[in-house]
Amino acid sequence: MSSSDSVSLSTSSSDSMESGRSKGRQVDEESTSSGGMVSGIPMETVREVREDPLEELAESDWQAKGGYGWVAADVRNQSSLFQWSRLLNSWLNCMPVIAKGVSGDIVSLERVNAIDRVRHGQEGATEKFFYMYMCHFSQLHMRLPLDDFTMGVLRALNVAPTQLHPNSSAYLQAFRILCQSLYLEPSPYAFLYFYDTRPRQPTTWLSLISRPSISRLDAFSQSFKHFKDEYFKVVVKEEGKPYFLNADGSTKFSFS
Repeated sequence: MSSSDSVSLSTSSSDSMESGRSKGRQVDEESTSSGGMVSGIPMETVREVREDPLEELAESDWQAKGGYGWVAADVRNQSSLFQWSRLLNSWLNCMPVIAKGVSGDIVSLERVNAIDRVRHGQEGATEKFFYMYMCHFSQLHMRLPLDDFTMGVLRALNVAPTQLHPNSSAYLQAFRILCQSLYLEPSPYAFLYFYDTRPRQPTTWLSLISRPSISRLDAFSQSFKHFKDEYFKVVVKEEGKPYFLNADGSTKFSFS
């Protein structure tokens, strides 16, 4: 992989993405070898410029989708960095997303377009899909397909994965690992016994709040802040339907 395609997966990656935003819709990457003298021999500087596909650039002129005025403004207006297919593919080349032993053909991991937003529904879609944040995989180590416990919690809360704040998703992961270490089957309702939800009528990200006197898990040590613009689509393919859909075709958790 060339240096132009490599992407840092540390928590400091948000800094490099911030600088990328300042360059506008067209993301030009330059791969430059060091110039100057090597062992007294002048070395030529090599520069490579890449451009995003014209169809992706043209999406910036599309009209925003209506009917989402009820969603909080910071959610409704937040676009994704992964409207650029090159950037998404660079991340996915470095990041495990599919669980071991599971075929990668169960889903298609796709960029969003310029007007897609994380709270948009399925209107106009020919295939069922849901959104995921990159931090679900890079920091919380979630994998697809989602396990029954995680899907059960999402179903009980009636939220999609990106509608639950990543701090609260960290609680899920910690509880699941704790149960596994004790050879217990994690139960969604046993887990939710320890938490209340805020806000009760979510127009933004839903958070789990520990109930006083019965808290069993400490809060995630660092609050997630740089995740909001790193979402992409997970499209369920034919081979993946048993993992994500019930026999009657309904989804095993809320997709939107």
